[in-house]
Amino acid sequence: MTLRYHTPLSSQNQLDLGIDPPAPLAMADRVRFSELDVLNHVNNAVYMHWFERLRIRYTQDWGLSRYMGSGEDPRIVIRSGQIHYRQEMRMDEDYVVTCGCTAFRTTSFSLAQALWSGGTLRATFDCVLVLLQADGAGRYPIPGDVRQKMIDVDGAHPHR
Repeated sequence: MTLRYHTPLSSQNQLDLGIDPPAPLAMADRVRFSELDVLNHVNNAVYMHWFERLRIRYTQDWGLSRYMGSGEDPRIVIRSGQIHYRQEMRMDEDYVVTCGCTAFRTTSFSLAQALWSGGTLRATFDCVLVLLQADGAGRYPIPGDVRQKMIDVDGAHPHR
């Protein structure tokens, strides 16, 4: 299989790469020299950038924000997050970052993200995102169509 970078991967693409079960959104890339630290492996902070890049794509594709600065989209902030580094990454390794909503409330939702390389889980990041009004004055409810997509595509459920 030829790995396509920066393009959403289908469920079958993910299964072919050893990602099981497949995630609602997954994209591939390759480790760059600039992402290495003095020990010649990927710096821990870089993982957060990779997760953020896909999280932003997720909120765009699911219709939460266009990130246009128009004042109409909600602010999306991380309330909490927990990362688990499982195995180091090195120069020129291909990797896939995955993302999917697991649960939601009225104005917040939980995302499960994972980093895979060579069919091996390398890191996970679980976070809770909160939607705020554009001016930050209050909470912003998740629109009904987005909530439905979280249920239909991600298999998410209302958080109790």
